[in-house]
Amino acid sequence: MSIAVPFDTLAFMRELETAGIPSAHAEAQAKAICGAFQRVEESRLQDLATKGDVLRLEKEIELAKAELRKDIESAKVEIIKWVIVTGIAILGGMTAINRFAPSPAPVYYQPPTQEMRQPAPPSVLPVPPPVPSH
Repeated sequence: MSIAVPFDTLAFMRELETAGIPSAHAEAQAKAICGAFQRVEESRLQDLATKGDVLRLEKEIELAKAELRKDIESAKVEIIKWVIVTGIAILGGMTAINRFAPSPAPVYYQPPTQEMRQPAPPSVLPVPPPVPSH
């Protein structure tokens, strides 16, 4: 698989030649660097997901979602069953307790009796009117 890498080998060779490297050496170095770049790009592309990979994963996710929904629904049904059975068991137990051990007649609390009379107001004797003096 040959991948086009954006690397200008001709410009690279010219720079090496102007720096004093013989053209045969500059060409060999340009080819070697270009090959290294291609191998790096190829290894990077191997790690990328294709559309097929993404579609396959989406299908797997949808299947897992559907399976989870089914599991949740069955768990809901089981919980409702247990709640109903537990409620019936509690009601049955309470009925049995009330039938075989009835509670005694209720005793109401009666506070001690006490008189609720209010104290008599202080007696006020009428003052006789003053006698007129002649």
